[in-house]
Amino acid sequence: MSLDRITLKNMVFYASHGVSKAERELGQRFEIDLSMFLDLHTAAQNDRLLAAVDYSHVYATVEHITTTRVYNLLEALAEEIAVEILSRFPVTEVEVVVRKPRVPIKGTLDFVEVSVTRRRGG
Repeated sequence: MSLDRITLKNMVFYASHGVSKAERELGQRFEIDLSMFLDLHTAAQNDRLLAAVDYSHVYATVEHITTTRVYNLLEALAEEIAVEILSRFPVTEVEVVVRKPRVPIKGTLDFVEVSVTRRRGG
């Protein structure tokens, strides 16, 4: 079985994740990349959405988790997204990257990024 990839790149949501009280009260921008690994052979041959993954449903799942729940850590947000994608969609593996452009660190940096990769059954 081959593993192909579907990627939703740079989804942007406004949410209230973070350890500090200010981060939770004010909220901020979060950027998320999601790569799903699965066999797309049947979908490619049949050209039917029923044989593929509906990207709009994946996006809605990520948006719901990111905007309706609150996490202290980016790691927890990324983990929850990975678990939900694996449970709701016929994918073998998922990689979730969460970026936080504004972090309460005294220093100069573009963003903090956490990446988790999870596999079905593992």
